Amino acid sequence: MTWQVLPGGVGPQASRATSPQTKEPAVLGKQVRVLVVDDEPSICKALVMALSRAGYDTVAAQTGEAALAILRTEHVDVMLIDLRIPDMRGDVIFEVAIGHQPHLRYQTLFMTGDITERAHKLIGVCKCHFLRKPFDLRDMFDAVAALAPRMEHDAAG
Repeated sequence: MTWQVLPGGVGPQASRATSPQTKEPAVLGKQVRVLVVDDEPSICKALVMALSRAGYDTVAAQTGEAALAILRTEHVDVMLIDLRIPDMRGDVIFEVAIGHQPHLRYQTLFMTGDITERAHKLIGVCKCHFLRKPFDLRDMFDAVAALAPRMEHDAAG
């Protein structure tokens, strides 16, 4: 696995990991790309490592601005996003994201430790699934697999 700083990100705000595995989730011959948006470095690192090992091309951003920079310039298949990001709420990032990549309306998973009624309303307005922190990695893998686009196989060949 390799880490590198992405353009538009400063220091640990944006990082990328790629996996050399051969059995990778794929869309039309390409790895499924997942964007993880969380302001906690340890959560970003853990999710990037876990998703990369599972065969996903994973990009992480620790700020709303870094996430939007990625979304403006790179295709993302699935977005995992924390509701509480200091510079921009997750639901705001979501709304801007779907303006750039409309398919993310149906391929976004919120992650939050916020159990308030307001948090549930914000996520409910977005009509997205969510995981409550802390969560089991198996639940996250199942959710990402369910949200990831599927490659259609041609029966003739």
